[in-house]
Amino acid sequence: MHNLGEIIPRDLPTENIWLTEVAADDSARDISVAEFHETADAVARGLLARGLKRGAAVGILAHNSAEYLLAYFGIMRAGLVAVPINYKVAKPTVEHILKDAQVQFLLVDEDWAHLAGALPHVRMDRPDQWRELLDFGPYTPLAMAAEEHATILYTSGSTGLPKGVPLTHGGYVWAAELMRDSLPPMTDKRVLVAAPLYHMNGLILSALSGMTGGQVVLMRQFSATRYLETAAAHRCHVLTSVPTMIAMAVREPETIRRLDLSCVEKLIMGSAPLSEALFDRAGEIFPNAAISNSWGTTESSPVAFGPHPDGLAIPKLSLGYPTPHAEMKLVGGSGVEGPDENEGVLWVRNPAVMPGYLNRPEETEKSIKDGWYNTGDIMRRDGGGFIFFVGRADDMFVCGGENIYPAEVERLLETHPGIAQAAVIPLADDIKQHIPVAFVVATPNAAPGVEEIKQYALANGPAYQHPRFVAVLRELPLAGTNKIDRRALLAHAETEFKR
Repeated sequence: MHNLGEIIPRDLPTENIWLTEVAADDSARDISVAEFHETADAVARGLLARGLKRGAAVGILAHNSAEYLLAYFGIMRAGLVAVPINYKVAKPTVEHILKDAQVQFLLVDEDWAHLAGALPHVRMDRPDQWRELLDFGPYTPLAMAAEEHATILYTSGSTGLPKGVPLTHGGYVWAAELMRDSLPPMTDKRVLVAAPLYHMNGLILSALSGMTGGQVVLMRQFSATRYLETAAAHRCHVLTSVPTMIAMAVREPETIRRLDLSCVEKLIMGSAPLSEALFDRAGEIFPNAAISNSWGTTESSPVAFGPHPDGLAIPKLSLGYPTPHAEMKLVGGSGVEGPDENEGVLWVRNPAVMPGYLNRPEETEKSIKDGWYNTGDIMRRDGGGFIFFVGRADDMFVCGGENIYPAEVERLLETHPGIAQAAVIPLADDIKQHIPVAFVVATPNAAPGVEEIKQYALANGPAYQHPRFVAVLRELPLAGTNKIDRRALLAHAETEFKR
C-alpha cells in the first residue's frame, strides 16, 4: 500500500527548514519540517471534513507558494487526487481541465478565483480562508492501492487541448524512491525551484529535496535576474531549470559579475532540448557545478537513464546510460552500423508509466502497447551505450525531401558566438513542402546580421537545413512551462515571411 503524499519522512528533525519561500520583493519565510507535516495533515483533514470522498479530484490553480506544496501533499494524504492547473492557458482550456478531471473542489489565488464558477473553492492567498480550510489534529494518511490515482498532470497541449496524465501512487512512490536512492543525498542542501509547480520539473525536485532532508528554496515567480540573485543570496547548492531559463540567465552579464555563484554544486537542466553552447556557458557562470542534462516525461517519469555501470563519465549532452530499473528500446530507427549504435523513437516500460490518458482511449491506444510507452522522442545511442536526444518525432518536418529536426538546427545556430538562443520552426512552402525559419536572441553586446546567420548555417551544416528566413528578437516568447512558445513563433512567421 502506498501514498505519494507521505514520501517526505516524518522522522526528519522537526526543527529543520523544509522550505523557504521567496516572494517577488525578495522577502522570505521559512517553513519547518514540523510545520510541513502538521499543515499537510490539516489540509487532508480539512478537505475530508468538507465531504470529499476517496478518489475525488481537487484542483490547484495558483502561483508557486508554500501553500501550493502543502496543499499538494495534503490532498494526496487524504486519498484525493491533486490536479495542478496551468494558470497561463486560456479560460476555455481551464474549463476543459476542470470538466475533464471532474474537479470537485478548487484551491486558487485571487487572479483565478473567478474561474471557479460554481465550484466550491478556497483562496490560498487569503489567510482567513486558508486557515478556515485547515483542521489541525492527529492524522494517519490513507493507505492507497498501487493503481489508484495520486495526481493528474496535464500536457502542455502544443497540438490541441491538453491531455490528462494520471500518475498512480504505486508508480510514483517507486519512481521517487528510485531517484532518491540513485542520486547523491540532498541532506542539508538548498535546492532552488523556480519552475511553475503545475509542471513535473518543479514538483519532482521539491519532493526529492524533502525526501532526503534537503531544503527547497521556492521562487514564487521566475525572472532571470532574480533567479541568479536568489541562488546567490540563499547560497543554493542545487539548481533545477528548463534550459530556456538558463538561456535567459546567461544574458545577464552585469548581474553575473556582481554575484558569487560559487555555492552552486549541481545544475540540472531538463524538459527541453539543451545545446552544447548553453551547456558551456552555464559552466562558465557556475564554475563549481556539475551540469546534467536530464530527461523524463510526465507519462513515464524521469527514471530511464542514469550513470554507466562501469563508472564511465557521461558525455556532454548525453542523457546518461539506460538504467537497469526500467526497460527501453529504440524503434523504427535508421539502424546505424554496429550492434551498439542505433537511432529511433524511444519506448520505455517501467512501473511509473501512466495507465493511459484520461478519457482518451484512442490516444492511449496510440501511445501505450503492452505497458510500453511511446515517448515520441528520437534518440541516438553511441558506441558506449550512452543516449542522446535528437528531436521530437512530431517536430520533424520535410524540406525538399530531407528530414529536419528543429533541435539539431537550433544546436548548430547556438554555436555562433553572437547567438544566445535559437528556435527553429517549419513554415509551409509550395515547392519545398516546408522551409526552416529561425528566431534568434543575440548574446550581450552582439548584433549578428540575418545574412551572416544564414551563411553560418550553410558553412557549418547541411545546406537543406539552413534557415531560409531569420528574425533577431530581444527575447523568445515563453509558454506556461517556461519552454519556448512555438505556436506564437509560427504565427509571427506566417505574418512576416509567408510568400
